[in-house]
Amino acid sequence: MLFYYITDRLQFPGTEREKQEQLLRKIAECAAAGVHYIQLREKDLNTQELQKLAEEAAGLITQNPGARLLINSRIDVALACGVSGVHLPANDLPASEARAIFGRVGKAKAVIGVSCHTVDEVASAEAHGADFAVFGPVFEKNGQSNPKGLQQLEMACNRPHLAAKKMPVLALGGITTENVARCRNAGASGIAAIRLFQQSDVAKVVKMLI
Repeated sequence: MLFYYITDRLQFPGTEREKQEQLLRKIAECAAAGVHYIQLREKDLNTQELQKLAEEAAGLITQNPGARLLINSRIDVALACGVSGVHLPANDLPASEARAIFGRVGKAKAVIGVSCHTVDEVASAEAHGADFAVFGPVFEKNGQSNPKGLQQLEMACNRPHLAAKKMPVLALGGITTENVARCRNAGASGIAAIRLFQQSDVAKVVKMLI
């Protein structure tokens, strides 16, 4: 099972620097605990601030080669920091175009994840060569229950596909240790979350779920 931590430093208390320091500690904790992907999703930061934070985060996970740091949307920042790749929001560049940009600078094997909200978006991400899709919301949408989310996840995970190996789909939205089994039974290859990792002892969560 794949684990995907999405950052949100604004959930931490304190000054801006204190929030960043807590976030960096959480990133290091996730990497050490066996989280496979960490998406730096601090969309309100300007380019310079985001790049500095990304460089600090990248330095913390170098001792954990199984962890990959991805930058939300910003291919330029990902390239400047030398991290593993990017996560593309829905309606952003197609994964194939992002791959071409990385390829022009010799990074054709960069990791590219894509946010998807429909089965068609998952199919499109796969057709454009994304490494995986993060599909949601499964259990919650804007804090409210999403009764059809699990059914939609199952449809996305069991879509027709042309490749020899089906692209992994990770479940997002209200994920807890109690409902992960339902995501797995629906066909999800893993889970993506903010709160589950950010507000918990990550090593305990990973040990419980593997």
